[in-house]
Amino acid sequence: MPIRVAIIEDDHDIRQLMQLIIDGSPGFACKQAFEDCKTGVPVLVEAAPDVVLMDIDLPEMSGITGVAWLKEKLPEVPVVMLTVHEDNEAVFDSLCAGAVGYLVKGLPPVQLLQAIEEAHHGGSPMSPAIARKVVRSFQPQVANPLSGRENEVLTLLCQGENYRTIATALFVSSNTVKAHIKNIYEKLQVHNRAQAVGKALKHRFVK
Repeated sequence: MPIRVAIIEDDHDIRQLMQLIIDGSPGFACKQAFEDCKTGVPVLVEAAPDVVLMDIDLPEMSGITGVAWLKEKLPEVPVVMLTVHEDNEAVFDSLCAGAVGYLVKGLPPVQLLQAIEEAHHGGSPMSPAIARKVVRSFQPQVANPLSGRENEVLTLLCQGENYRTIATALFVSSNTVKAHIKNIYEKLQVHNRAQAVGKALKHRFVK
């Protein structure tokens, strides 16, 4: 039996393209595609597809609300978000609502089919950038011990600036910059510029 996939996507061209890719691939079938949750979810509750692909930005009811509504009725059916959003809030709201995966639109057809198959077999398919966000969310956060001005100095250090250019950029003297850098080293418990930059990037003290 093919994996029965349903799509809820308001963009007609994207919806039609995904449907053609899925329905035209051996081992997959897509006979149900809707432009909004209010139309699609009641039908899917009766049809109980194997996997649902859900957009986030949908008219009247968002895909996040749609996932929660669908999972109440069909808790065993995996829902994979397929969207242009990569921001943390959209990712985690979707996962908290019950989505099992999160894919960014535009991925190659082979990867789309692989993700559907993975979700069908109990996996959680995610685009690499999304997976990194999820992993980082579980990493312990280290409090930034630096002052606002020390953060400015550290940011410029990370950008490769030297003492003189940092002083010029911040309208202070080179001695003041040196004093800030000494404080940065002490607070971060490092001994040189490379270590300071490495620690700053690791703990995301600077962007």
